[in-house]
Amino acid sequence: MEDEESHDMIPNPGDSTENKLLFLQENMVNFVNQYNLPIIETSLVISKYLRILTGSLVDEAEKNNENIPSEILNPKAIEKNEQNSTIAEFPLESLLNQVDNERMDIFDTIIRTIINSSELNFTNAILLLRDWESIIRRQLANATSPGHLFSPLELPDDF
Repeated sequence: MEDEESHDMIPNPGDSTENKLLFLQENMVNFVNQYNLPIIETSLVISKYLRILTGSLVDEAEKNNENIPSEILNPKAIEKNEQNSTIAEFPLESLLNQVDNERMDIFDTIIRTIINSSELNFTNAILLLRDWESIIRRQLANATSPGHLFSPLELPDDF
């Protein structure tokens, strides 16, 4: 029973990076699946964290005259044949008025709490979020109508 309880607790700062990443990944996947989080809402939260974390990392790197690898700073490329979406033509303001801010706040809180409480290294967190971003971008690229953006994010079984 003690093992079950410790599995549900946020990893300590001294725990391994792998345990922290696994805990973050499991909690994100569980929430997205349980609440059928739409692509647009998942995208907004993930992009927010990528922007915040990469911004902090860039600031620190500049202070220390260090370079950050491009795979951390930039999204993964998606295949060109998948980029047939007409998403740029969608009514952005109208779409943003339809998102569930409370649900997004919960997803946001899950990510923030785990990263901060476990003191997860920003570089590792960013790389995990880049994997999420890649899945989201593929699904966004295939969106042919605004309604597709409110379809639940489809995560691979082994994700």
